[in-house]
Amino acid sequence: MAVFNRRQLLKSATGAAAVMAAARLQFPAGAFAQASGPEVKGTKLGYIALTDASPLIIAKEKGFYAKYGLPDMVIDKQASWGATRDNIELGEAGGGITGAHILTPMPYLISTGKVTKTKVPMNILCRLNTNGQSISVSSTYAKMGVTTDAKALAAAFKKAKVEGKDIKCAMTFPGGTHDLWIRYWLAANGIDPEKDVSTIVVPPPQMVANMKVNTMEAFCVGEPWNSQLVHQKIGFTALTTGELWKDHPEKSLGLRADWVEKNPKAAKAILMAVLEAQQWSDKMENKAELCKIVGGRDWFKVPVEDIINRQTGDIDYGDGDRKAKVGLDSPLVMKFWRDFASYPFQSHELWFLTEDIRWGYLPADTDTKALIKQVNREDLWREAAKAIGVKDADIPASTSRGKETFFDGKVFDPADPAAYLKNLAITRV
Repeated sequence: MAVFNRRQLLKSATGAAAVMAAARLQFPAGAFAQASGPEVKGTKLGYIALTDASPLIIAKEKGFYAKYGLPDMVIDKQASWGATRDNIELGEAGGGITGAHILTPMPYLISTGKVTKTKVPMNILCRLNTNGQSISVSSTYAKMGVTTDAKALAAAFKKAKVEGKDIKCAMTFPGGTHDLWIRYWLAANGIDPEKDVSTIVVPPPQMVANMKVNTMEAFCVGEPWNSQLVHQKIGFTALTTGELWKDHPEKSLGLRADWVEKNPKAAKAILMAVLEAQQWSDKMENKAELCKIVGGRDWFKVPVEDIINRQTGDIDYGDGDRKAKVGLDSPLVMKFWRDFASYPFQSHELWFLTEDIRWGYLPADTDTKALIKQVNREDLWREAAKAIGVKDADIPASTSRGKETFFDGKVFDPADPAAYLKNLAITRV
């Protein structure tokens, strides 16, 4: 029988501890006992310079990816949503990206091949945020009282068109969220977005510069570009999209489905890191640091003052009349985690598909139920949420949030999207 003295025991214990510590570095937190980490050490995800990309950036800056076994994650800036689409189609093996901070309808348009050369099946793993976009209008119209109610603007646009002017309203990608918000607002105010105005595509970081040279009368985009427009006194915010639809879904984390299938543990690890980053980003005590990080040279290259106010609920509409210090509990404020903001409700994706059918981006006979089943991976969200210790109360009981009411009184019932379409005055269906 071997006999160890005190020095030998200490040496043995110290050596064992070192081995264990070294081993833990090879596996994500919480997975060490399972003795299996992600299939890869990282991949490349894209982002656009918009505040709702923050969870992907914060997960990198705060070490959450590394915490879950992905130290080699690359978060790569994209020039436009078109570039995001093209790079997803290429995939990382082709010099592109595996997934991205993305407009929620885009994974559906890419999966069906409506905006790509070939069909590229994608998965939505989580919603990155709710609220936080705005519709901004040129200062030319600042004294018309344009808000959610844009009847005066409708009259001004019609008059200008009679005089031969081409009225342009900008969005960021056809069939994407910003396109659908501005179309909904225009149509609800009697302005046909395809007959009364020209809808044009402008990348988010170029919105302010284009408004400055009178390229368009109005645009819809995320922050910080609406706030920057106000600070430069070029235009004003007519409405935040939370006023159009309270706590509406916005961006998502979308990945190529073939990559998720090949790397299920890595996909879950990415999701765990992003969920933790969303929780961190939603806390008021972290807002100043968040804005400093994303506004910095490595990310947006935007002054912090263009980001911080609307992140903390201090909204200057820029029309000389309206300012709102609404705080973090307001439906006007971007949410990353609170009120189930991160969960990808299937009912919300049904609304996006219904609106894309409304405007002709998808055929009327699209099997929306089958398409959502293919793209939406709320099952992975639930797995990741439980893995990081999310309380049951913070996990939705249903894949549907139920009926949704818009500023004009229209109601979307996910149980009957056809009835919703029939109740819209301006539509292509």
